[in-house]
Formats: sequence, C-alpha cells, structure tokens
Amino acid sequence: MILIVCIDKNGGMAFNNRRQSQDMKLRERILTFTSAGTLLMNNYSREMFGDHSQIRADEHFLDNALDGDYCFAEDIDATPYEDKISKIILYKWNRAYPSDLKFGISLSDGWKLVKTEDFQGNSHEKITEEIYERVK
Repeated sequence: MILIVCIDKNGGMAFNNRRQSQDMKLRERILTFTSAGTLLMNNYSREMFGDHSQIRADEHFLDNALDGDYCFAEDIDATPYEDKISKIILYKWNRAYPSDLKFGISLSDGWKLVKTEDFQGNSHEKITEEIYERVK
C-alpha cells in the first residue's frame, strides 16, 4: 500500500480531535495523482473529498488494502501496518498545532526520501510533499 498522511511540523496528524488536512489544493493534488488507482479511506475522510470514482470508503481500509492501493489516513495510527506499506507520501504543514495523534512511523530506518516538493495550498502558504520508499 501507499500511505498518504498530513502532518504538522511536529509530526501531529490531528489536533483537538480535528483534521489537519482540509486544504482544498492538497485534496485536488491527491485526487489527481490517485486518479488511475484506488484511494482508500474511512468515512470520516470521505466526507471531505466528495464523490470521485477512485475513492472507496471502508472503516477497515488499512486491513483491506492491496499492494498499490493509496491509503489516506488522517485519524488512524498506521504504525501497526508498516510492513504492508511500500511508499509513504507525507504532506507537511509549516506550522505546529497541539496534537492528539502523532505520525508514529520512524522514517530514519528502512525508508529513503526520494522526492520533496513545496507548493502553495489554499489554507497554508507552504505545504511540503515528501515521498519515501521502503529500502529493499
């Protein structure tokens, strides 16, 4: 699976039980590069994305993901699924928020940064996309 996660500069994924991933341009970017595949997420995330043919909502999407499926996790700790993940796409805000949930996968061991790109979002002046691949 290919994991997609949004985090703040301290690794926070959610703050005050609210998502950090509401940026409209970020959603458009995710929908564009997943358009030829399957984008899995839970119903909480599905509400934000609207109707798109590649999206499949499933409360157990990380359990049911197949190799090559994109998985958008915003309120779920994906650490227990690390062995199933072949690629991680992080979207990093240039701000820090109080957080209830942190990204728990250590990228310093077993992962290689293969791409980084900054872009301007709708709600954030700078969003950094980092793509990590599993070291074989």
